[in-house]
Amino acid sequence: MFKKTTGVININDNSNFNITIRHHVIFWVVYFLFTTFRWGSYFNDYEYAFKTTLLGFSIHMTLCYFNLYYLMPKFIYTRKYFVYGIVLSASLFFMLIIKFNLTYFLVSNNVWPEGPEVTSTLTLNYAIEMMMGELYVITFVTAIKVTFDWIREHKRLIDMEKLQLETELRLLRTQISPHFFFNTLNNIYSLTIEKSDKAPRIILKLSELMRYLLYETKQKRQSLTKEIICLQNYLDLERIRYGDQLKINIDISGDIEDKEIAPMLLLSFIENSFKHGANKNIGEVKINIDFNVIGDFLHFRVSNPIAALRDNNAIKETHGGIGIDNVKKRLELGYKEGEYYLDINSDDEEYIVTLKIKVV
Repeated sequence: MFKKTTGVININDNSNFNITIRHHVIFWVVYFLFTTFRWGSYFNDYEYAFKTTLLGFSIHMTLCYFNLYYLMPKFIYTRKYFVYGIVLSASLFFMLIIKFNLTYFLVSNNVWPEGPEVTSTLTLNYAIEMMMGELYVITFVTAIKVTFDWIREHKRLIDMEKLQLETELRLLRTQISPHFFFNTLNNIYSLTIEKSDKAPRIILKLSELMRYLLYETKQKRQSLTKEIICLQNYLDLERIRYGDQLKINIDISGDIEDKEIAPMLLLSFIENSFKHGANKNIGEVKINIDFNVIGDFLHFRVSNPIAALRDNNAIKETHGGIGIDNVKKRLELGYKEGEYYLDINSDDEEYIVTLKIKVV
């Protein structure tokens, strides 16, 4: 079983993709200077280029912002494309009339010096050329705005997906603690009814586990050493409960220092070995637990005997456990493809869980 996962990012952190007033100013200043020097060198008259560019840019900016913040929200986002085309064309024509008159009366009688001939009237060729030029500017500016909007929205969706995964992981971790405490408190209840001397020691061990669960399991990864200590505390609880009837063999090999694992991930497997092993057996029960770190991976194995029922009228479980399903889901969400391998199998005598998981 190999699954993928993702991390988490603050979904409000979109500052790198917001277009501010400063960006608007920089864009138009650069565009203005570029156009001025371009036409200034073309006509060899920078004063004329400055005047026409200044006049043209007031029209460019008006059309661009009118399109971005009125026409597109009102017509494009509502899928009224035909109406959008009509209104945009009318806007271009209206601005054409303004530009022609401003150029004619404020700059030069020849309103189209770069054209094929002297133009002092509103001709069809002039109208087409000017409207296409304005449409080019509108398209260019709109493309920039749409691109930034797409990047920001794409980032927001990715961050929401990551946040949802992280939220689900946290929910799964919170499910472990109630499940574990439910079983342990049932054990304490049974011992107190029997007035067993084991009850105080179990309560003390349980408090140590509670402290760990409350303060050490909030992060995405936890020290493997601390996790093993937590598991040993749990096993101490079970030893107190079962006494000499329970035999636990623990083997730890390899370098476990500076290794990290998802918190409370292994507890469900060990808890399950008691649920389906020691809880239902008579006589001595042997549980084998191996921790073997090889390179970047922990090879974890736990085995327990299949339950030998006390009698044919053994009480059936009325509540399905969430432990194993929980840990499978956490593996799917918390680790990438190739970072873990889980195998659970059993025969007539033994139940075996084998997990290979990345711990760096």
